[in-house]
Amino acid sequence: MRSALGLMLASVVTAIVIAGVWFWTSSPRADAAPPQTTAAAKADPLPAAAKQAARDDVETTAALSKRADATQAAAPTAAPAPVPAPVAAAPKCANPDALGISRTVVVDTNGGPGFGFLQYKQYDFLTDKEVVLTFDDGPWPTTPAVLKALADECTKAVFFPIGLHTTYHPDILRQVAAAGHTIGAHTWSHAHLAGKKITEQQAKDEIEKGFSAVKLALGANPAPFFRFPALAHTPATTAYLGTRNIAMFSVDVDSNDFKSKSADEVINNVMTKLDKEHKGIILMHDLQKHTAQALPTLLRKLKAGGYKVVWMKAKTQLETLPEYDAMMAKTEKPIATGRPIGNVVQTVAE
Repeated sequence: MRSALGLMLASVVTAIVIAGVWFWTSSPRADAAPPQTTAAAKADPLPAAAKQAARDDVETTAALSKRADATQAAAPTAAPAPVPAPVAAAPKCANPDALGISRTVVVDTNGGPGFGFLQYKQYDFLTDKEVVLTFDDGPWPTTPAVLKALADECTKAVFFPIGLHTTYHPDILRQVAAAGHTIGAHTWSHAHLAGKKITEQQAKDEIEKGFSAVKLALGANPAPFFRFPALAHTPATTAYLGTRNIAMFSVDVDSNDFKSKSADEVINNVMTKLDKEHKGIILMHDLQKHTAQALPTLLRKLKAGGYKVVWMKAKTQLETLPEYDAMMAKTEKPIATGRPIGNVVQTVAE
């Protein structure tokens, strides 16, 4: 009897235990603790080479990942990068034996430095057999012939045009600019700025009107390069150019072409003086027909004599003064808007 009772009690206890286990294992618990993990065993240290390789891989991947994330983040708003406009290559020289340009110098005109040992002896930047080609008094109908001679020898010069002449031939001055030469100024009317009767204000007007006239013709600011007519300067005019940060040009070799009677005489003047000076800034005038005629032969003689051309450019262009720009705008000649001459006058018999 007791044995039967004990057996029944054991069966009930067993059933209760089984039911409890089923309940606790099959039903999810909100307050159940998160599964616990067991720490992995510490790995053996890598060899030095393997460490470096692993570090490189990680750093490279991280960098790429950052760039990718940044690209994805910017993609919705960032516009595609513009394609740079193609830059036209400088035309190659067609003359294999051209005089060319040996070097190009950029001039910082701050304070109004002077060049040319006839008057300004501070900056001796040319070495033996180096010359600078300069032309005064244009633009004029003879100027295109000068430009052709320079182009044929693939070389460059500095031009100092007269303001008044630019109003006569603005198209020719634009040809000078299109050929890539440096363009400064040579006063408005070629006035003698050291004359006894000229006032400081009149001298200033001549200087500024000249630069503004060049700007009007070119549609762009000129170089802050200036040459005094007849090389005649005064303490007041040189000081004024200094305040405007305009460089002054004198001369080392004067062609005297304005009083030469032939092209041969121009050539002889230049080469004879170069044989003595061995280098320098050469003064010529594109206004003079003998200079235009002499230039092709003169450039060949410079080449044959071992001379090399240095081209001078300005670091920054000159900001002309608005009041003089307005003054020059009033002198601009109107552009003809009538019919072409061929539509007005026609040859019907010869």
